[in-house]
Amino acid sequence: MRIDSLEGVCITASSAIWQTEPQDLKDQPWFANQVLQLSCDSKWTPEGLLAALLEIEQCMGRSRGIRFGPRCIDLDLLLFGDRIITSGDLILPHPRMRKRAFVLIPLREVAGNLIFPEGDTLDQALACLRFLTTDNRICQE
Repeated sequence: MRIDSLEGVCITASSAIWQTEPQDLKDQPWFANQVLQLSCDSKWTPEGLLAALLEIEQCMGRSRGIRFGPRCIDLDLLLFGDRIITSGDLILPHPRMRKRAFVLIPLREVAGNLIFPEGDTLDQALACLRFLTTDNRICQE
């Protein structure tokens, strides 16, 4: 099962794949990061989509071990329209995305005019971060 096989879900845009140095646990390989923009039928809820993403991770062999450690796949739900949700299993917008250039840079590729529910733009969020990019590699300082 993959995202593009979910009934009622269509990938409408995808960013380039960005190589990113590990942020928290440094002694591990670099990560490959990409952002997809999805269009979902009205039957999909944020909670339902997150559950489907977690099922895809499990089918691909993801085992949750060390937080921020190596993993074969990590699917995050960043936004769901302009919904703001805080529950035990889901926080939207994703609580750490505005602190991570490796999320914001590819997000800008698929939704450059995005305004977060709180009113700030992608460029404003990126202006608060220190990072370097070269050849689709992101190093956050």
